[in-house]
Amino acid sequence: MDKREFRERLAEGTLTRRQVATALASAGVVFMTLPLVTRRARAAGDITYFTWSEYELPELHQAYIDKYGSSPEVSFFGEEEEALQKLRSGFTPDVTHPCTYSVGRWRDAGVLKPIDTSRLKNYEDIWPALKTIEGTVFDGRPYFVPFDWGNSSVLYRTDLVEIEEESWSLLFDKRYAGRLATYDAVDGAVITAALVAGFKNPFSLNDDQLAQVAALMREQRPLLRYYWTDNSAVEQGLASGELVAAYAWNSSVLELKRQGLPVAYMNPKEGILTWVCGLALVTDAPGDEQAAYDFIDAMLEPDAGRYLIEEHGYGHSNRKSFELVRKQRLDELGISSPAALFAQGIFFQAIEPKRREKYVSMFNDVKAGL
Repeated sequence: MDKREFRERLAEGTLTRRQVATALASAGVVFMTLPLVTRRARAAGDITYFTWSEYELPELHQAYIDKYGSSPEVSFFGEEEEALQKLRSGFTPDVTHPCTYSVGRWRDAGVLKPIDTSRLKNYEDIWPALKTIEGTVFDGRPYFVPFDWGNSSVLYRTDLVEIEEESWSLLFDKRYAGRLATYDAVDGAVITAALVAGFKNPFSLNDDQLAQVAALMREQRPLLRYYWTDNSAVEQGLASGELVAAYAWNSSVLELKRQGLPVAYMNPKEGILTWVCGLALVTDAPGDEQAAYDFIDAMLEPDAGRYLIEEHGYGHSNRKSFELVRKQRLDELGISSPAALFAQGIFFQAIEPKRREKYVSMFNDVKAGL
């Protein structure tokens, strides 16, 4: 999107957090922190929330507002590595919002402290599979409370594509050359190619496996219309018919369904990719600790989850949230059976830094036609 559209959509509040992050990155800015309101003598409850754009909405923490009279102060970040550097430099909010693959690094950096889940009345209603994700519990103590989750999968036009089984291989199908797209990121293009190649752990490929993935991606490259960096491009491409299938997120499913387009979201045989983000307590936070716990609990309320699902298309960690949403809507989003998705799904994991460098180098070579 151009600068004018970005400013307009930011003012309207219609940008997703990933669109904000992508736009900032394209401008050479990977981090921002903005107060939600003019700074006052600290918000009621005396806490600050450090999060992605669009997670500050009052509908997501109404129970906190009911108790303390207003929302906490909020600062935004657009990318987790830069958020970590901000925390390490001395910025001390009370509650923050990392994703599972960052928790270990943030904890090792000393910016997170353990969470006493007995102080959260809604904790028992969290989907069990989300409580023990690798890299979020250390020495038996959780450093992370799951809040939102979503999927990465293949979104396709049912009127323009014929498939016998749901598989990531659709993005490598020569029948649709020039009408396919995948995410311009290691965590998108490389991981999905590794799944199609048959590797069970795409986050830990050895050199031989990575070479096989590279060969497959070189076959895919001429079939792609483009590698996308803004999911609005996917939505526009599928809506116009320029694309017939693409790597996409749940939010794009919601948007295209709202337009009445005949699209379906896969649960691929190789496994659907699942990301999970959540809430964490910051070490040496200056605010009211009880208010911080109350804020986390408010975010876990079933009605907060209903809003998240219905308005943003993402899953919520509280099982009871799904009881408040029409099954038709859950079916449209591809999240009507969370337990099944978690059982089959592949949770995003941190890639060891040196290994990730190899992934990035290979991906850049493929895009360059090398």
